[in-house]
Amino acid sequence: MAIDLTQRTSENEIMDDFLLEGDELRGALDQISKINRFLGGNSITLDGVKKMLSNDNSNHPIRIVDIGCGNGDMLRMLSDYADNKGIQFELFGLDANRYTINHARSLSKNYTNITYVCADIFEEDFEDLSFHIVLCTLTIHHFNDENILNLIARLIKMSKLGIIINDLHRSKIAYRLFQTIAVVFRLNRMTREDGLISIRRGFKKDELVQFAKKLHLENYTVQWKWAFRYQWIISNI
Repeated sequence: MAIDLTQRTSENEIMDDFLLEGDELRGALDQISKINRFLGGNSITLDGVKKMLSNDNSNHPIRIVDIGCGNGDMLRMLSDYADNKGIQFELFGLDANRYTINHARSLSKNYTNITYVCADIFEEDFEDLSFHIVLCTLTIHHFNDENILNLIARLIKMSKLGIIINDLHRSKIAYRLFQTIAVVFRLNRMTREDGLISIRRGFKKDELVQFAKKLHLENYTVQWKWAFRYQWIISNI
């Protein structure tokens, strides 16, 4: 069946319901993390953190927040990395779904440097919060273009060093690849359906560049990464 990926779809994902809870959601969150590890998706964010820290010579704990943190897998990976490198990270996970946050807490009970907060960044007042690095891993594709611009503008004010965005390349190859992965990994209904919608809500490189122009960004990079991801680094330095 042919699929048109010329434009981003506005179709909602099941997971976009912030009141959603239960075994299927928990299973979907964990399956997404498993796929990210298998395809190396989390390493794109970690690579961005390394690049950003290479421009920071100060000796202090690094405060990092992950917007739309899911089950916290990215934060646990960063915590393990910091422990191995002797770096001090203060890590925060933000998600609007309380069930998701509670699941992340349960998986991170042995990580004392990770704090989880249930909040909607579009509704809460975050202007007084400050972090060195803000992460958006598979987050911004959930929003329409206008909300993406509003979100990034807000996150720029929150971040001292900058923002690392890791999100999907809207591609027919990626779409077909995910259909194969859904069979191989025996993904549940939510993961299968949301995964395909996510790819259709993903981006082309020129769309991210247009966002940057509208935001009047000067210091940023957009790079394609395997597996069909874009690493968009916005530096405040």
